[in-house]
Amino acid sequence: MVLATGTGPSNEGGPDSGANRTSQAYHDLRALILSGQYEPDSRLTESELTTQLQVSRGTIRSVLARLAQEGYVTAEANRSARTRSFSVDEAIEILETRAVLEAALAAKAAERATDADIAAMTETCKRMWDWQKPGGREEYWNLNRRFHEQVKRAARQSTLTRFVDSLLYPLVMQQYRDADREKPRTDSVREHEAILAAIVTHNPEAASAAMRHHLSSARRALLLKFTPSAD
Repeated sequence: MVLATGTGPSNEGGPDSGANRTSQAYHDLRALILSGQYEPDSRLTESELTTQLQVSRGTIRSVLARLAQEGYVTAEANRSARTRSFSVDEAIEILETRAVLEAALAAKAAERATDADIAAMTETCKRMWDWQKPGGREEYWNLNRRFHEQVKRAARQSTLTRFVDSLLYPLVMQQYRDADREKPRTDSVREHEAILAAIVTHNPEAASAAMRHHLSSARRALLLKFTPSAD
């Protein structure tokens, strides 16, 4: 898949255009990684990425260096990189941290959400029910992410948001979610509705508790799937 058009590696201009192209290539490759385009531990080579993103090798090196610094990839010899792969312990730590931070964001959302924020979250929850069916997992997954983004926006707390966004939890969820599950988890919509109800009533403590419960369910599902049985 080639993302850029009309911009070949040999056409890079002055400093400003080069900086813009590097920034765009960074956002394009980051979006591909977060979307699940690459499997965990996939090798990314300069030659393939220059063709895919239509930028120079120098630009790709800068992009990969930034992504490695932020934890999306691990650098390798021969000017290549691999997408991150998380151990079970790493995944659990990330999900535990996410639960703490997003619970705080939910509490802030309960304090600060506007009528427009609440209307948007309400609509998302309604649409979740439409996809609570076999074959609805991918669209439900998109709506789930949308709801959490809406909570973050409603919280209007930029520091907490930056910490949450740095956790790489979308990569963890992609790596460990059950690929064979056709239907979303049964209680998931009700958990989102409980978060929403607490935000609607402007109850920070209830919103925090509801978010913790919801996110701990995802962590428990990972533990159940990947921790060896005791018997």
